[in-house]
Amino acid sequence: MLYICPTPIGNLEDITLRALRILQEVDLILAEDTRHTGQLLHHFQISRPLESLHEHNEKGKTVRILDLLRQGKTVALVSDAGMPGISDPGAFLIREVIEAGLPLEVLPGANAALVGFLQSGFASQHFLFYGFLPRRRKDRIQALEDLKDLPYPIIFYESPHRLREMLADLLTVLGDRTISVSRELTKRFEETKRGPISQLVADFSQERLRGEFVITITGGESTAQEEHNEDDILHILEHLISSGLSRRTAVEQVSEKHRLPKNQVYEIALRLKLED
Repeated sequence: MLYICPTPIGNLEDITLRALRILQEVDLILAEDTRHTGQLLHHFQISRPLESLHEHNEKGKTVRILDLLRQGKTVALVSDAGMPGISDPGAFLIREVIEAGLPLEVLPGANAALVGFLQSGFASQHFLFYGFLPRRRKDRIQALEDLKDLPYPIIFYESPHRLREMLADLLTVLGDRTISVSRELTKRFEETKRGPISQLVADFSQERLRGEFVITITGGESTAQEEHNEDDILHILEHLISSGLSRRTAVEQVSEKHRLPKNQVYEIALRLKLED
């Protein structure tokens, strides 16, 4: 059995009783950084075999781990903080275990993305967790271009040495949206700043940046779209056309004013057989 064990993202009290039991019982613990996890195990007086599993050795080590699981051994996978496999090593191993038909159990627990999202106060039933943006600026800009029209909040992770560059690129590509930046979550000096991106760019320009960051940004303008049924759109179009506008111009005006996709408005116009 492979157990996916989340660990605290800062406050050690956030580890679950179930995770502690599993870590005490397994035959082997796989850790992103054995020194970091060793401190966690020492704190809870857990003494089990500990090996590294990180981005540089995960693929090579997976064959051996699969063999151990086939022998009936129990293995726990942990990351330095939070849920393994989410912007951390482990996803490849998990996929291989599933494809091999071997047992897998995921334990619930601490997750920085959800904590940061709720700290933002951006009320939404939907959101996208993106994780880390690409390191190269060209790739980062392209990724943001692909995301800019999403109508719901987006959650990112970022390291302290790239935060300023990231915020500048967010401002350039997405505009001066409202943003929430959290750091040191669940720790003594936990902090969340909220406001326009331009304001936070200025706030962080002189600060010494430490800790990992969770950034949540509001969705594109489509979040503010008004709800319109086809009859609403039809009446608006009919009024504009009767005023002398062509169908094409009327569609463009309705799309722009009410922030509706142009093709959606145009399809309704065609379906309802509106004439110029």
